[in-house]
Amino acid sequence: MDDDIILNEVATRVVPMICAFGLYIIFNGHLSPGGGFAGGTVIGVAMVLFSLVFGLRATFSMVPEGTLILMISLGPAWYALTGFVGLFRGAAFLANGNAGIGLGAAGTILSAGLIPVITLGVGVSVAITVTVLFVILVEAD
Repeated sequence: MDDDIILNEVATRVVPMICAFGLYIIFNGHLSPGGGFAGGTVIGVAMVLFSLVFGLRATFSMVPEGTLILMISLGPAWYALTGFVGLFRGAAFLANGNAGIGLGAAGTILSAGLIPVITLGVGVSVAITVTVLFVILVEAD
């Protein structure tokens, strides 16, 4: 589809904005509706749009297939490592305020201790999973 100039130009401008909106949803998930799953899905859909417009070859040149597979396991590992912070501080797994993590000022982005860090890991995992599932479905055809 490289011959469609309008589609290429629109996708070039829209995909970064969709990814930025997905990051906004991830980082504001503890303050408003959203979070890691919703934001990761939005970013994953942006990657699917990129793949539909520019093809899988362009997607793999941007993010190699091996990196996609590695990043699928990065999200759960990130979640587990964040959970161990509570254990290392002598509290329960995924402990936040009880483990002495600073919770910040209420209503701000940094107001939930480790929750934004956890949702970032969930968002990355969901975004990559959506992208990989799309790639698997396209390659199966």
